[in-house]
Amino acid sequence: MDISPNRALVVYYSRTGTTRSVAEEIASCLAADLEEVKATRDRRGLWGWLVSAKEGVLGQLTSIQAPKYDPADYELLVIGTPVWGENMSSPIRTYIKSHPTRFQKVAFFCTRQGSSSGKTLKELERLWGKPPVAVLDLKEKEVKERRIKEELDRFIDVLKESFGR
Repeated sequence: MDISPNRALVVYYSRTGTTRSVAEEIASCLAADLEEVKATRDRRGLWGWLVSAKEGVLGQLTSIQAPKYDPADYELLVIGTPVWGENMSSPIRTYIKSHPTRFQKVAFFCTRQGSSSGKTLKELERLWGKPPVAVLDLKEKEVKERRIKEELDRFIDVLKESFGR
């Protein structure tokens, strides 16, 4: 059973497309709106990777485009980020800091190459100010090889249960 539209919003940042593919799958399964956080700085190539890693490690903010959706209109906000130097991406950090309203329910997901997402998930919770209803930690390689179905299904089930469905 789907969560009805306008009850859930999936927000993500993706530099390479890995986090985007997971966000699109989650939004589809929940019948949720989808919001891509767009950085105003070009992050392509090696230079973009270096700048992104530095911002992640140092916990910096960056400039992002104005969002299309107001997250205050939703009962559930699902936030997705790549892991940069064991931290969340600077565009997601900026998004969270620019939306100080705390919502009823929030869930987080991370995509990563090799480093642990434990620090990232703790930082997301600390910045958000309350525990998530669910978290999902995915390795980039498994996403690209499409070996995430079981983990993703469990995450989606928890999100649906949070709505009493």
